[in-house]
Amino acid sequence: MVGYDPGSKGAAPAPEDAALSGSAAGMVTRALISPLDVIKIRFQLQIERVSSRHPEGKYWGLFQASRCILAEEGLPAFWKGHVPAQLLSVCFGAVQFASFEFLTEMAHKSTAYDSQTAGVHFVCGGLAACSATVACQPLDTLRTRFAAQGEPKVRANHRHHLGPWGSTVAWVPTLVAVFPYAGLQFFFYKKLPEHYCLFPSIVGNLRSLVCGSCAGVISKTMTYPFDLIKKRLQVGGFEEARVHLDRVRKYGGFVDCVSQIAREEGLRGFLKGLSPSLVKAAVSTGFTFFWYEFFLNAIQNLKGSQ
Repeated sequence: MVGYDPGSKGAAPAPEDAALSGSAAGMVTRALISPLDVIKIRFQLQIERVSSRHPEGKYWGLFQASRCILAEEGLPAFWKGHVPAQLLSVCFGAVQFASFEFLTEMAHKSTAYDSQTAGVHFVCGGLAACSATVACQPLDTLRTRFAAQGEPKVRANHRHHLGPWGSTVAWVPTLVAVFPYAGLQFFFYKKLPEHYCLFPSIVGNLRSLVCGSCAGVISKTMTYPFDLIKKRLQVGGFEEARVHLDRVRKYGGFVDCVSQIAREEGLRGFLKGLSPSLVKAAVSTGFTFFWYEFFLNAIQNLKGSQ
């Protein structure tokens, strides 16, 4: 069970248990979805149209991009930025799930609202993700910049990727996007199991995986343009590492980024990389909830047997 459940027979998970389970879930999931993340970021940062019917830019299809990256940069390229990405996932998972368990418990104890409603899970999930984002934003910037550059690398270490402002770029689109995205994840993860007719033969942890995957796809589709804008702003000042990959643009901020994309790339420009992003969202969200519940149950069973 994700979130405080007053009807549970056992005690609510301790904050350290929720943090440890969230970290473990993030670490395992990140190792699995890194290649999709790299491809998604490459698509998001490409100025030219991403289309197999009109192959204008360097990347124009999921499989074509995979072959291109493999041929030009080798297999390790699919794990570029994996160290900061792993740190991001471990940190984000710990803060998000510990905060979510705390917030849902506080909502139950200090308000008149039923903590088991999907609406409460939406608000608590959004706030928990915002807390995790504030704690982990520098790592997200590092991950994006490492994944964005081709070969040869222009900047090879973490220190060069984070200048004095590197840790705070893209704050506006990040926080604007993360609240509804995470909130919708927790909302649909809570809501979908109530519709048993959708998953009549799926039980236990497998249902957590399926419901989490569906929640990830729905929430990502609804909030995707903000993720693309965030990625564009995160590589600001890092254009020299991408000149041999595709055209680059400089943006003066959130509004300027939106206006330039709309003017030069059209409405479809806000959906570049959506296909690998949806595949990634299905895998990452499903496995995150699956592994979180798996590790949390394992920790609580281990404590109970002592």
